[in-house]
Amino acid sequence: MGSFVLPTMKTKREVDTFLMNTLDKVAVLRFSGKYSPSSTSNIDCVLLDDILCKVSREVSKFAEIALVDADAEEIQVYVKYFDITLFPSTVFFFNTYHMKMNSGSADHTKWVGSFHSKQDFIDVVEVIFRGAMNGKLIVGCPLPPDRIPKFQLLFNDI
Repeated sequence: MGSFVLPTMKTKREVDTFLMNTLDKVAVLRFSGKYSPSSTSNIDCVLLDDILCKVSREVSKFAEIALVDADAEEIQVYVKYFDITLFPSTVFFFNTYHMKMNSGSADHTKWVGSFHSKQDFIDVVEVIFRGAMNGKLIVGCPLPPDRIPKFQLLFNDI
């Protein structure tokens, strides 16, 4: 349902153009892989797509949202760079700068998993926007720990 309203990018050029053209707003990139019927991440991706579609108009004054097909060949450069192994994963930018968020996990580069509600997503994007407007590249997560998805980090070559 979500992909009807939000643009879905399958090439590096599309992502680069989106980031370069999103000025003075938070650029939200939601990465997802192939949907498999038995996967719990499939449910998370559908839920997040639904939340993003519903909230895209509400955050349009300070954020632009796009979906990224992590299975596309040209997108692999981003998937590897951000070490995206779990779906959905959401990455935030402001004026082409990668925005990070301290959510209590070891990985501050992305949000892994779905958001519990529309308001949670709005709160996160608003905090990132306010921090970016004040020149910060990393912000604290505004959500209580019980609403932050938990996952175990697995690092390659360790």
